[in-house]
Amino acid sequence: MPKSQEASIKHAAFASNLGQYWLTPFAIILTLSIVGIPLLLLYLPIGKLFTRRYIDNMSTELTDRKLIVRKGIFTRTENSVPLDKITDMALIQGPLMRVFKLHKLTIETAGQSGAGALLNLTGIIDAADFRSQVLAQKEKLSQLEAAPTPDENNDARVINLLQEISASLKRIEANNKSI
Repeated sequence: MPKSQEASIKHAAFASNLGQYWLTPFAIILTLSIVGIPLLLLYLPIGKLFTRRYIDNMSTELTDRKLIVRKGIFTRTENSVPLDKITDMALIQGPLMRVFKLHKLTIETAGQSGAGALLNLTGIIDAADFRSQVLAQKEKLSQLEAAPTPDENNDARVINLLQEISASLKRIEANNKSI
């Protein structure tokens, strides 16, 4: 299927409290240090602005053949991961994530270089369902690709068989006219 005709299956939405989750660890560190308390007054409004813009620029789309992830404020990146290259999708939830009711979805692929996941998607609403849909589409795609495709020898045999049937029908018709 050409790229322009890929069917979109699912667009992932991100949790509204994702920005708070990202800001919390550094805010805790600033609060614990006396010097950091005045910096906290600058950090929170600026941090909220940047995290909101970053989240607004994030999108994740599952198509029938690949997973497309877009993100970034200053430098926009787009990763397109073919579903048949995905080897693992882990669902992670640390202690702070449990407080915010968030999950991180990590995606590893065949042939990726370096340690760790190729993509980390934090804060997808209903991450477990999104993961299930990606894996189901991956399985569906692998079954389609494993299905036998007609080869030229089969096509030639079918054409010969149809020609023989056609010739037989013509003989039968000719015999019926002579009766």
